[in-house]
Amino acid sequence: MQQRAIADFTVSAIGLGGMPMSIEGRPERDQAIATIHAALEAGVRHIDTANSYHLLAGEVGHNERLIAEALSGWGGDASEVLVATKGGHLRPGDGTWTRNGDPAYLKQAAKQSALDLGVEAIGLYYFHRPDPAVPYAESVGALVELLAEGVIVRAGVSNASVEQIKLADELLDGKLAAVQNQYSPAYRQTEDTLEECQRRGIAFMPWSPLGGIRSAKSLGDDFAPFHAVAAAHGVSPQQVALAWELAKGSTVIPIPGASKPASIIDSAQAADLVLTAEELAALG
Repeated sequence: MQQRAIADFTVSAIGLGGMPMSIEGRPERDQAIATIHAALEAGVRHIDTANSYHLLAGEVGHNERLIAEALSGWGGDASEVLVATKGGHLRPGDGTWTRNGDPAYLKQAAKQSALDLGVEAIGLYYFHRPDPAVPYAESVGALVELLAEGVIVRAGVSNASVEQIKLADELLDGKLAAVQNQYSPAYRQTEDTLEECQRRGIAFMPWSPLGGIRSAKSLGDDFAPFHAVAAAHGVSPQQVALAWELAKGSTVIPIPGASKPASIIDSAQAADLVLTAEELAALG
């Protein structure tokens, strides 16, 4: 699989989003482990998670621990895999989401995530989602402190605007490593943030790059150009969508979620799918 070098790290052009393996409709443990192993065998070297990827209230860190277990049982070199996690977006366990951008909480959450991942320092840690009750600069300040303390190796922000990206990069002294925002054929409102990351050499990690759990299978039946290009290449529309995103910029690394080995194996092949200028123009 193609690799992408961003700032001080190099990972596969396609990552794996762990969320579907820990929330509603999640697979049995053995299938989840098999999915992670299939991703690794396909060349995936970036796995994304969060402490809030769980189903029940008492399961905070479920996905992080699952990934740690899968990596420890894999026969390859786990040190080659960049695992990213996030803090600041919580799931009480009743299907709702809340936010906590308090610096003290973020620092505590990062330290617990390191324990759940079984690492001395987290390779990439994101502030998950802005908290209206806490000044953004204060929340990002926690990332600055976590870097200084060696709890995390790299810092990122998620669900961020262009202005928040600029502020975070300034506060981090130009060391903002990644931005994780929603982006897909069906959701292009964050293209300005993708372009800002490209200008700054910051990794842009689209979450829900296939439109989300409910839409990924069909890629929305109304996206005819993606289906047409897929038919021409003899591949899935999902591969075309990911290849289209990769073509948006050299710092783009989609992180499709998966709960079955076949899904991530198919997605991983998008890294080697080359679309023509005419096809990209048709896709928009």
